[in-house]
Amino acid sequence: MSFEEVGLGHRVVLEGRKKLAISGVEEVESFDENTVVMSTGMGVLVVRGENLHIEALSLEGGDLKIEGDVDSLTYEEDSGRGGGLLARLFR
Repeated sequence: MSFEEVGLGHRVVLEGRKKLAISGVEEVESFDENTVVMSTGMGVLVVRGENLHIEALSLEGGDLKIEGDVDSLTYEEDSGRGGGLLARLFR
């Protein structure tokens, strides 16, 4: 069994709530200075905080680096049930 088969190809590293490195990113759905929403192999990941900005993005490698004041990381199931991005953000 490979790392990808059990979802271990997805990694999140947060340093001091200021620097966030994420691997296994499939798509960045939206971002602004308070919220970054992305699809990963483990579901939709929503990063919330202040002054967030994307430092580096490589969709070929699935790597994303975010800097700013990180307040929360939340995984949501991407089951395709009612509502889109706005419904997820305002739950």
